[in-house]
Formats: sequence, C-alpha cells, structure tokens
Amino acid sequence: MAPAFSASADFAIDKPAGKPCPNLLADSRCSIHSSLREQGFAGCVVFDCFGAGQHVTQVTFRGKDWRQDPAVAGAMFDVFTVARQLHELLWYLIEAQTLVTNHPLGGEVRVATERVRDLVGASAEHLKAFDVRAYRQEIGMLLDRVSNEVRARVAGRAKDRRGADLVGARLAGADLHGASLRGTYLIGSDLYGADLRRTDLLGADLRGADLRGANLAGSIFLTQPQVEAARGDGATTIPPALTTPSHWTI
Repeated sequence: MAPAFSASADFAIDKPAGKPCPNLLADSRCSIHSSLREQGFAGCVVFDCFGAGQHVTQVTFRGKDWRQDPAVAGAMFDVFTVARQLHELLWYLIEAQTLVTNHPLGGEVRVATERVRDLVGASAEHLKAFDVRAYRQEIGMLLDRVSNEVRARVAGRAKDRRGADLVGARLAGADLHGASLRGTYLIGSDLYGADLRRTDLLGADLRGADLRGANLAGSIFLTQPQVEAARGDGATTIPPALTTPSHWTI
C-alpha cells in the first residue's frame, strides 16, 4: 500500500505510493504470494521492511487500520517511509556491535544503536519531521569506520571497488576477500565461486548476480533482501544470520 513501484524487471505494473496493489486482499494478504516471481513481482519477494511495518501499525499508531480509519493513512505511510530506514540502520548497527565489541569504536556504535532505538519509539509527529536522510549519512560514516577497522585485519586484502559499475562483470573465482564493494553495481555479475569473506557489501546491488559456490562467510553488512535478489546454490556460504532463499538451487 505505502510504497510506489514502476513496471520493470522487478514489478509487472506501475503502482503509485499510497494506492493499494491490485493483488492486495481484504485481509491484507497477497493473492499471488506463492507465485510472485512467476508473475513478474520479484521486487516484492526481495523487499524487507526490517520490522518497520509491524512497529508502525502496532506501536506507533497503536493498532489503527488505514482501511477502517482512512484519515490516518497519509500520516501512517509518511511515518513508515522514515521508520523503514531507521529499522534498516538498526540492523546494520546491531551487526556492527558484534564486529567491534572490544574496540574503542564499540562504544560509539552502542550509543548510536540506542539513539536509533529511541527514534524508532518516537511519536508519529516526531518521525514525520525527522531528517532521516541526513541521519543516514551520519550513521553511514560510522559504519564506514567499522568496516575499515574490520577489513584492515585481512592480510593482503583485495582492492576496493566501492561504488564501481560492475554490471554483468565476469568475476568468477575472483579474490574479493576484505574488499569494499559498498554501493557497487553488481547486477547480473558472475561471482561464481568468488571469495567474498570480510567483504563490505553495504548497499551493493546484487540483483541477478550469480553467487553459486561463492563464499560470503563473514561478509559485512549483507542483508536478506540482497541474497534474495541474487542467484545461489547449496555451495553458496552466507552469514548465519541470513536464510538461504527458497529459489536458490540446492
């Protein structure tokens, strides 16, 4: 209901923000949930709100339903846009805490984590007025420092390719151990059997990337939506906090 999407390889149709998807049932379920990929809605499969949707509806708006109370819909969707980003930041910060537990950066990460928790619990009015874009940049710099610290421990680490355009790149078997691929475009790239251990993958676009046999153990800031968007198999190693996508060949 809240997000907009455009007809593309990820979505079969255009849908404006704040308009219900035609596949949305009266009980809030999806009428094509079991065949989303087959019907051209791969973008729905990979989308993850990191728990923001549930929190906004059940906590911030105390169980109000936009169907039964249309007047609350606009505010709820505005808040969700901010809350979703805060919940994603919280995911990264929680992981960051495990990476620098015994390092001076650990204290900064813990403080930032608690601040985001406080923001998540703020009122709808506060969240609507909050400059989440600027805050993402602030937290992004902290996460960058964490990444640099962790990857500096990798002896002979691979060359950084941060923000690079590697769409369709042939990187089968590539040694990317300890590299930064933050924000890198890897759409449709061949990463078969690549070494991605301790690789920073924050914001990397892995749509359609071939991760079969790749080793992503200990990769940094990898999320479930990223692995859902890629292709993998039973030989692909992912961090224990993530789940092997059902569409991967096992």
